[in-house]
Amino acid sequence: MGTVAIDGNTSNTGGTGGTSGTNGARGASAARTAGGARGASGARTGSSTEKGRPAEGGRTRRVRMTGAERREQLLDIGRTAFAEKGFESTSVEEIAAKAGVSKPVVYEHFGGKEGLYAVVVDREMRQLLDMVTGALTAGHPRELLEQAAFALLDYIETYTDGFRILVRDSPVAQSTGTFASLISDIATQVEDILGLEFKARGFDPKLAPLYAQALVGMVALTGQWWVDARHPEKSEVAAHLVNLAWHGLGNLEAKPRLIGHRKF
Repeated sequence: MGTVAIDGNTSNTGGTGGTSGTNGARGASAARTAGGARGASGARTGSSTEKGRPAEGGRTRRVRMTGAERREQLLDIGRTAFAEKGFESTSVEEIAAKAGVSKPVVYEHFGGKEGLYAVVVDREMRQLLDMVTGALTAGHPRELLEQAAFALLDYIETYTDGFRILVRDSPVAQSTGTFASLISDIATQVEDILGLEFKARGFDPKLAPLYAQALVGMVALTGQWWVDARHPEKSEVAAHLVNLAWHGLGNLEAKPRLIGHRKF
């Protein structure tokens, strides 16, 4: 006999085929329910994986970096952002997002935006100073001027982002070093060379620091203009800088005097 449901009770009405059919229906219903649940779960799992959050049943696979690799990545991203937008307009959120990490990772490595900026500035200052110092090899004084001019222009051409950061003002720069202080460091290197030349030509070597600041400052300010202009070509810019500096030095007066009416 089969079974007929009456108010929740059952009675036999026929053979086992009816029971088998009912059980089949129940099985199909259960399968559909389970399938739907798995589909919804799968959709949720897929969404979690796409957003980079841990997926159900395991964590999302990511390419992991060492601490040193992550630090370099953050420095590269920060350097680009500071060059394009400046210190004030760059945020930790932006740097973290571009690196694909959370803000605490940036704080863990640098303590904050200020710490990251300080490291970037320090690296650029050392890079430029090393390039200029390394370029000043033994040779004719005029050749030394050419070497100094080329060193700065080479840095601007190769490390344009770094140069933009160095010449851009920011609150942090006051504690980590400014472009002016960097130029002063480079002038100190030139000062020693000029001091020897002054002594050999009968000029007062005590004035070498003044002339060194003037020469390096001239090249540096021209570099700030050339970073955007990029014309004339680098070699031509260097030639004109040396032309002005060398012929000016070549006609120095031992005791220069003013020709105008003002004396003070």
